[in-house]
Amino acid sequence: MSNNTQFQKQLTALGFTFDDQFYQRCEKFKSLLKEWGRVHNLTSPASLNDFDIEANIIDSIYPLLFVDNFDSFADVGTGAGYPGLLLAIARPEIKATLIEPRAKRAAFLNYVKNILGLKHLSVIQKRVEQVEGATFSLITSRAVTNTELLLDLSKNISTNHTSYLFYKGSVCADEVKDLEDQYSNYTIKSVGEHRNYLYIKGNE
Repeated sequence: MSNNTQFQKQLTALGFTFDDQFYQRCEKFKSLLKEWGRVHNLTSPASLNDFDIEANIIDSIYPLLFVDNFDSFADVGTGAGYPGLLLAIARPEIKATLIEPRAKRAAFLNYVKNILGLKHLSVIQKRVEQVEGATFSLITSRAVTNTELLLDLSKNISTNHTSYLFYKGSVCADEVKDLEDQYSNYTIKSVGEHRNYLYIKGNE
């Protein structure tokens, strides 16, 4: 419980206010990720400790401090849960879709969804370019591919009003330069040495 208290203090210091259910769900997610991660190689074995998992949780939900309100989102290539599953835990009332083509990871995401009772969450085991019949107000992705290709791959689930939130590293500014003519309404939020959040706002 002491670790959870410290984790809560970190989030409170950042400006977050969550109920007990959020922290209980995060604790269960950590437990399930360790359990499944060791068996199914969902993520690096070195990152299956409380410190790294909690750091990834904070990294996943941090943009909620600055993005505009959204009523639905799709996360492309969710993998072991970052960032989409954690965004769904933080905003359980919002329609959330996790798009993950790999079977073991999609099975894990569905299992966590059911265990945590995330009623507004869906998991689609497909590549994003194969998803049809749905559009979203926000599209998120972490470490999947470069920005230009990601925008192209996700065009079938977006509209002119869709915003994008991409979790990028140090090459973020270079990638955006090639897109400035098409996407001028963007901001880059830098946190620490290695994290840049690219937020491209859709048309009002």
